[in-house]
Amino acid sequence: MAERLKIPGMLGELAAEFAGTMILILFGVGVVAQVAGGGIGDHDSIAWSWGLGVMLGVYVAGRISGAHLNPAVTIALAVFKGFEWRKVAPYSLAQFLGAFVAALLVRWNYTEVLHAADPNLTIKTQGVFSTLPGNGTLPVGEWGALRDQVIGTAILLFMILAITDAASTPPGANLTPFIIGLLVVGIGMAWGTNAGYAINPARDFGPRLASFLTGYGGAFRDQTGYLYFWIPIVGPIVGGIVGAGLYQGLVGRFLPSAAAQEPGELPTQRTESVEANRG
Repeated sequence: MAERLKIPGMLGELAAEFAGTMILILFGVGVVAQVAGGGIGDHDSIAWSWGLGVMLGVYVAGRISGAHLNPAVTIALAVFKGFEWRKVAPYSLAQFLGAFVAALLVRWNYTEVLHAADPNLTIKTQGVFSTLPGNGTLPVGEWGALRDQVIGTAILLFMILAITDAASTPPGANLTPFIIGLLVVGIGMAWGTNAGYAINPARDFGPRLASFLTGYGGAFRDQTGYLYFWIPIVGPIVGGIVGAGLYQGLVGRFLPSAAAQEPGELPTQRTESVEANRG
């Protein structure tokens, strides 16, 4: 059996973040290209493929880097969970590069289909790569889109912390990536109207830049001409911090110790024991 290559810690973590985010975007941007360019599929197939992309990306990177795959996740974990601040910028860059490379692959593969559906590479297919207020057609303004991104990412981080909290009821049998994938499917089905549920600065900016460099001259603007690209960056970062903070304040701080419970011991008993020991 071949020996595994011993990669230095940080380099291995960054490679995992790059690879996991690339897998996420290959499935996510790929399905939108198929629907918008080829007319195959619909909103539900988009939501499911994004969720599958997240699940598979987490399976790829989880053991090595924790599979953040999203600067909003990385920053929120640094604020509330002790993730090292020195790793925030490198992780975010690796995530952006993974999304950028994946989007270039999708753009290359779907070249003929995209040019047939939209010869001038306009707003009609720009949404394949990056998000727009009201998905480019509905009457949603920039501030409505920003509000949406704050709320949607707050839900994402609130639930990620709930799902992965060892002191709560985390999924067993290595099912955490599957449950997080379902979470993203749910957000896509419930929160996709106002701003396309980017909920991830790397997911939006990496493909946006890739599309700009390959012919989409208006990639950084929305359908009104507004310089929109900053909203799916700032909104998710703010929302991630808000969601993680709400989880910590409303749930996390009331949970018992993460240590294993004795057979027959109730969570309330452990909480009382912990409080007694603190006294």
